Amino acid sequence: MKKIVIPTDFSETAMNAIMYAIHLFKHDISEITIIHAFADEVYKNTTTLDREGFEEYKNAYQQKIETALQKEVAEILEASPNPKHKYTYVSCFGSLVDEVNQILEQQNADLVVMGTKGKTNSRNITFGSNTLQVIKYVECPVLAVPAGYHREYPKNILFPTDYMLAYKRRELKLLSTLAKNYSATVNFLYVSDFKPSSYRQLDNKMFLDATFKDNSFSHLNSSGTDITASINNTIAAHKIDMLVMVNRRHSYLENILYSSTIEEIGLQIKIPFLVLQNLSR
Repeated sequence: MKKIVIPTDFSETAMNAIMYAIHLFKHDISEITIIHAFADEVYKNTTTLDREGFEEYKNAYQQKIETALQKEVAEILEASPNPKHKYTYVSCFGSLVDEVNQILEQQNADLVVMGTKGKTNSRNITFGSNTLQVIKYVECPVLAVPAGYHREYPKNILFPTDYMLAYKRRELKLLSTLAKNYSATVNFLYVSDFKPSSYRQLDNKMFLDATFKDNSFSHLNSSGTDITASINNTIAAHKIDMLVMVNRRHSYLENILYSSTIEEIGLQIKIPFLVLQNLSR
């Protein structure tokens, strides 16, 4: 059984991410939790209220959120009445990252899914602030879905790796099962002027081969040191429809996530982006 947590801000982008997720996992028995954390909204709108007024506003706002969540789940069930999927919803007075992490721990969840951007949906940014915070700090794989992306089935998945990392079995199994469901090819991309040669690299490469032995997979090599260009070029050349990267200490992805210049780096993420979390933060 898959346990999937999906934050929502009730935007069109959020609903698009929800619909992508439920179609992507339509073959899997799944428990799907829709969550909205609303503390920031309440604090923003109650700066002039006394404590009694604050509590009244908070309670009224939570009722409003509960109604919106009920409506959103009803829309999902109408659009995709899959008997394999069970839905619950949660309204939380807290920060998004803290509340998502708490639900993940309680449910031992497999995946978080959300849109790459929320209500603002600015064309000038790759990730909205909430999505960026979730990718950086939740202790679970995160699938970020671009606004307007409607393809349901991945066929070519790109997984850049330097083969230096011992991956988590559970997260690789999630990816392997997803790829197997749609007969998708997993393309491991190694960017370097030299072949993997250390024992660590060779052992980790063998581990990936063993983990994905029931999948279609390939090992691609790209010369040079420009990882961004290699990823962008491979996405275009191989018609990649899902990008997978690992968030770990001192990684290429960490450099992107903790930089204020994501757009200047030039990584073009216009396809669903699955981030595997290697280390607790």
